[in-house]
Amino acid sequence: MEKRRRSSTVHVLAIPYPSQGHLNPMLQFCKRLVSKGLKATLVITTFINNTMHPKSDSVQLDTISDGYDEGGFGQAGDVQAYLTRLQAAGSETLAELIKRHESAGHPIDCVIYDAFLPWALEVAKKHGIAGAAFFTQQCAVNYIYYYAHHGLLTLPVQSLPVSIPGMPLLELEDMPSFMYVHGSYPAYFEMLLSQFSNVEKADYIVVNTFYKLEEKVVDAMSKVSPMLTIGPTIPSFYLDNRVQNDKDYGLNLFHLDPSVCLEWLGKKPKRSVVYVSFGSLSNLGKEQTEELAWGIKECDFDFVWVVRDSEAGTLPENFMEETSNKGLVVGWSSQLEVIASEAIGCFFSHCGWNSTIEALSLGVPMVAMPQWTDQTTNAKFVQDVWKVGIRVKMDEKGIVRRKEVETCIREVMEGERGKEMKENGIKWKAWAKEAVCEGGTSDKDIDEFVSKLTKTLC
Repeated sequence: MEKRRRSSTVHVLAIPYPSQGHLNPMLQFCKRLVSKGLKATLVITTFINNTMHPKSDSVQLDTISDGYDEGGFGQAGDVQAYLTRLQAAGSETLAELIKRHESAGHPIDCVIYDAFLPWALEVAKKHGIAGAAFFTQQCAVNYIYYYAHHGLLTLPVQSLPVSIPGMPLLELEDMPSFMYVHGSYPAYFEMLLSQFSNVEKADYIVVNTFYKLEEKVVDAMSKVSPMLTIGPTIPSFYLDNRVQNDKDYGLNLFHLDPSVCLEWLGKKPKRSVVYVSFGSLSNLGKEQTEELAWGIKECDFDFVWVVRDSEAGTLPENFMEETSNKGLVVGWSSQLEVIASEAIGCFFSHCGWNSTIEALSLGVPMVAMPQWTDQTTNAKFVQDVWKVGIRVKMDEKGIVRRKEVETCIREVMEGERGKEMKENGIKWKAWAKEAVCEGGTSDKDIDEFVSKLTKTLC
């Protein structure tokens, strides 16, 4: 390693899975590392670079190919085709990138790779470079996949409830959707289990959570897979404000105009507005969207609802006209700025991990309406472990009806359980900030990562 060194500054190369929910946490971790004195380069796909032209003040950007430089995932046609080509093209162009940085006199010392991309670790090891697995999802979800990968959990799940150390007992609907509905999205499920295919070769394992949030799970999983908790990975402005100029993520795959939402919210009373958003990938369908719309209307609270342009046609006829005095429907939003607003009283969410940890970090109670992948497990913890939200119930068709939507929103906004959720939200907000402040659990783990890397490579 000593022969490779050209600089006293440790240089990390971070490779996220190329989707919005994975880009942002990895970028935020890079910003933290830069604030600790490291040099960080974030790797995005050629397609994302050419279409979004992202910039960062502190983190350098570089590219690899996913094999679909003209159209990204949309060009692939199906999941398996994309993942196969991503691995082939990604491995080849990552190796070229590593060689290029070596030749330029600022070699890579550690590859921080999204655990969805275990092939990146193989490339790093071939070049004699340290590897750090970055787990974007909740630690509990990672542990469930760990159990499945190692055959400790038989699939399809038949013996209920499921008992895994450090966790509450889990019913089938509390499991990740690929187990809840066994056989669904097999290519994605294989990718999720493959996170553990070579993780024992990684020099470090970091997880996007904070210790107090998942204390029992982290303690249990650390016995078989030692890890560092480095979250929450949201901009420092909303937590400790120790990372300079870190008020937003900086990489957005959707067009944002925050002024419309923020001006509208600025005119509303404290804790009076319901914020509704289902992330960048969810697709509710026409029947579910209609039920959700009428449930929101009937509860009669002010609301901001993010309906992506591709889903605008599923809204009921005349809905926007009938609710124009109470609601604001937008194609996308600057979510952190919205839920940080004092006007927001409830977040009606799909419970993706980024949305969940943002709400926890900002003390906003939730109505959880999970759709797929890790969201079902996140919703279980939101309601039963962290007690900051309520999970909707579906009917026999798998639809959440308007009365259920109305009832759950009312419970969070003005019910007795809602009062407890708000109090718990305040606690989690304080604990999230504590974790990343100087001497906090995540701050210490990031310092440990930096220290070990520096001692090993310098």
